[in-house]
Amino acid sequence: MQYIDVNKDNIDLEHICCAFSDKKCSESYELKKQWLRNEFENGYIFRKLNERAKVFIEYGPAEKAWVPVTAPNYMMLNCFWVSGKYKGNGHGKALLQQAIDDATKQGKDGLVTIVGTQKYHFMSDTKWLLRQGFEICESISSGFSLMVKYIDKKGEQPTFNDSVKTGECPETTGYVVYYTNRCPYSEYHVKNSLLEVAKKRDLDIKIIKLETMEQAQSAPTPATIFSLFYNGKFITTDISVCMDSRFDKIINSKK
Repeated sequence: MQYIDVNKDNIDLEHICCAFSDKKCSESYELKKQWLRNEFENGYIFRKLNERAKVFIEYGPAEKAWVPVTAPNYMMLNCFWVSGKYKGNGHGKALLQQAIDDATKQGKDGLVTIVGTQKYHFMSDTKWLLRQGFEICESISSGFSLMVKYIDKKGEQPTFNDSVKTGECPETTGYVVYYTNRCPYSEYHVKNSLLEVAKKRDLDIKIIKLETMEQAQSAPTPATIFSLFYNGKFITTDISVCMDSRFDKIINSKK
């Protein structure tokens, strides 16, 4: 099967794998496309299977990544997903190898990515990446790990930025959400589903949208797609917590 790159020349014609048939997320979907248009100028890659499927990988220069990580001369691996009937057919390994090949051609020291020390929603599978030669180079108290696959071990050791080292956010009272338009689901569910949840439960939820790379690189969470905190403590990366049917279950399991 053929893989294609979504880029500035074809993005108006190509789908971006997630939420492409979800009408309620149409605005969020377009915001993710606009985010991609901007990031293509920074060397960002969005590569997908040329099918109507969720089979894709996203990566770009770590210096330009929307995450609080310092990894000069590395490639940052972002969203990476193979779903449904396409699992078990080698797509994950093929897409990852293409990213490694790109990094090698560009003279990068390796690839880095952020994962959950245990599996977190909207993040790659830690155990699978370990089997592909990635190593954990740093872990923090909020349950995130930074992984690296070296191409040249002479490079600088990647590290989380100081903004995430405590595992807490500056707002120490109540619920706080941080999010970006890196995901086509985030804008809709934060601005609609979550606000409905808050109104129904008479909750005060502070929403902080990270609108620039600089803001994302100094965020208190490595999961800049979506992170929920309660009383300063990290709770979840799972956007489904925004839904009325899921909020209480997720919150009660984390407190």
